[in-house]
Amino acid sequence: MSGGVRGYSICTSPRSGSNYLCQHLSSTGMLGHPLEYFNWRGRRIFDDPNFPEDVAGQVEKILTMGATANRIYGLKIFAHQHDWISSETGWFDALPNLRFIFLSRRDILGQAISWARALQTGQYRSTQPVSQETVFDAELIQRQLDALVRERARWEMFFARTGIDPLRIEYESIVADPMDAIRQVADMMGVTLQRSPDSTGIVIQQQRDSISFEWADRFRRERGNPNTLDFV
Repeated sequence: MSGGVRGYSICTSPRSGSNYLCQHLSSTGMLGHPLEYFNWRGRRIFDDPNFPEDVAGQVEKILTMGATANRIYGLKIFAHQHDWISSETGWFDALPNLRFIFLSRRDILGQAISWARALQTGQYRSTQPVSQETVFDAELIQRQLDALVRERARWEMFFARTGIDPLRIEYESIVADPMDAIRQVADMMGVTLQRSPDSTGIVIQQQRDSISFEWADRFRRERGNPNTLDFV
């Protein structure tokens, strides 16, 4: 099936705006349908109750469910999710002509707060209901901040060690100009977009609000001692 097939992986971390980017790329009808295909539990909740648990089946889904008619596929993956598959498959070998996008967020504290709030509310997408209200928890925010720094460092180590030069996109740039991000991915994949994206499939909205800013200020007051340097 590899003849003419090519694709990309969005290498990122939780709460980076990756669902928003994925929906924009999918809306073109020419840049694959990137999702967390190695997260079978998530796929069973959101897309397919029979989504395969085995890695070989997940790879097949990437190359079919994750592809558009021009045989371009897409996926997104967090660094810790790679641990789930690494003992069973070499993803670079299993996925033909794989390219890489590194999606990051400049405001890492804001990202950690977003993750902490999602853990409390159960709302990982704006389209999901809130299961409970949020309560400021500096320790939880610190744990998610630590985890995000490690996730980012693992991807940077991967790119440095392999010599892979990914397309780098930042969350803040996507929010400011989604079409520019789409064009960058299209250029990377050698695709000329034939039509305007179908915006009806873009249902993700930004979840950050005044609480996020209030928590950031409070966290820095409580944990922002400049005389210490963190271990990660």
